[in-house]
Amino acid sequence: MSSAESERREVFYSGRVQGVGFRYTTRRIAADYAVTGHVRNLPDGRVELVVEGASGELDRFLAALAAEMSAYISGAESRTSAPRGTYDGFDIRL
Repeated sequence: MSSAESERREVFYSGRVQGVGFRYTTRRIAADYAVTGHVRNLPDGRVELVVEGASGELDRFLAALAAEMSAYISGAESRTSAPRGTYDGFDIRL
């Protein structure tokens, strides 16, 4: 995948997103897509997701995550930038 096709998205989810298996669900769903990155809880109660991959693949991954966790998400703030290519896989960070 060329860097022109891929991108980085940082998504900050708010709502009841901690203590409900959000990070583990995100990692499980990520395994079905060609994406790399990490997910972690933030001290302010939000969850941070940083993910890299092809734009269409990111769209599908984020849609699958939103569909499965919609009962817990009340808001999502997203930023898109150039990929950094620093991830080998997808993991949960503490």
